[in-house]
Amino acid sequence: MSRSSSKPNNQFIKKIIKHYLKYDKENPFIFISSMLAFLGIAAGVMVLMLAMGIMNGMQQEFTKKLFVMNYPLTVLPLEDNAVDDSLIDTLQKHFPKLEFSPYYSTQVITKNDGAVQGSLLYGVDYDKEAKINNIFAEARGTEKSKYRVVMGEGLSFEMNAPKGEKVTLYFSEQQAIGFGTMPLQKRFVIDGIFKSGLQAYDKAIMYAPLEAFEKLLKRPHGSYDGLHIYTKNPMDEIKNIKSHLPKNVVIEGWWQQNGNFFAAIEMEKKALFLVLLLIILVASLNIISSLLMTVMSRRSEIALLRTLGATKQEIKSIFFKLGLIIGSAGILVGTLLGTLGIWVLTTFDIISMPEDVYGTSKLPIDLMMSDFILILLGTSIIIFLSSLYPAKKAAQTDPLSVLRNE
Repeated sequence: MSRSSSKPNNQFIKKIIKHYLKYDKENPFIFISSMLAFLGIAAGVMVLMLAMGIMNGMQQEFTKKLFVMNYPLTVLPLEDNAVDDSLIDTLQKHFPKLEFSPYYSTQVITKNDGAVQGSLLYGVDYDKEAKINNIFAEARGTEKSKYRVVMGEGLSFEMNAPKGEKVTLYFSEQQAIGFGTMPLQKRFVIDGIFKSGLQAYDKAIMYAPLEAFEKLLKRPHGSYDGLHIYTKNPMDEIKNIKSHLPKNVVIEGWWQQNGNFFAAIEMEKKALFLVLLLIILVASLNIISSLLMTVMSRRSEIALLRTLGATKQEIKSIFFKLGLIIGSAGILVGTLLGTLGIWVLTTFDIISMPEDVYGTSKLPIDLMMSDFILILLGTSIIIFLSSLYPAKKAAQTDPLSVLRNE
């Protein structure tokens, strides 16, 4: 069997690779270029890990806030009186592990101390609502009057109305006054103040008892404007619940109510990944250039190795593995630096954010395993492709023409 058809000599390949990885005094720029490629890939992996972790952490933080304020699932009527106690009893019978909170809703104008603000008022059963809304449960007070409200911190501040004070609510319904009419109004005592972390909600939402709606707005007892449902797995439960609902109601998940918002975040996440992947792509150019310079500076050595019996496959394997070693070392160091950076940012309060804007004062970081695998996969593909061309050029070296010119 000829030498060219035999298996590559791995011991020979490893020895030559080890030789080429050493610092060359005659060609120091080759070593510097390799180090730049190594550092560029390490920095790229580290930045990608931190950026994707921050993006995912922010997405989860917003999801957590919206999950509470928008509720996992909401049943809405298509006809009057479609959501009533009989429907709730049916759902509770089929889904005993789920929590249900029926509600009324109306828009009101809140007025106090010269300040006026439009708000969305929910009528809820305080005990049932507290089971599915932790923010409401923490804020509700001990006031017994049916004309009490729990409002957001932002609205309380704008109305200059702390807990225990009274505010006037103006409804769209009219009431007779003498020979005319005027908007229905009623004084409500502030029973509690909640803080969701999302200013838009804190300035616009209030909760009152069901009895206030039934008394003031003449809402029929046992018939509601909608039904909030709490479940830990809304995406899995929505189909099962839908199969037990009549045709005159619909059910929506929190992700459907905020689809555009999360679609925008997901698009930003993908765009950021592609942009930062360019850092690794630029670093991979240094791998190509350093390997090509090594090939050019070692042409006589490659030609001599060929004349001594080294095959094209062995020469190609030497330079291909040389590129993989540089890139893999960069991935390993970048992963370690990225892990260290995530640990530092999550352990120490180095970066603080305005809580009224982002809903949290601490930088949220949560690198998903799928994102981490995607980073390693994308980087590995770039390094693999960057090592192919220089290895192919090295294997194409013609020993006769090189030695003739020496």
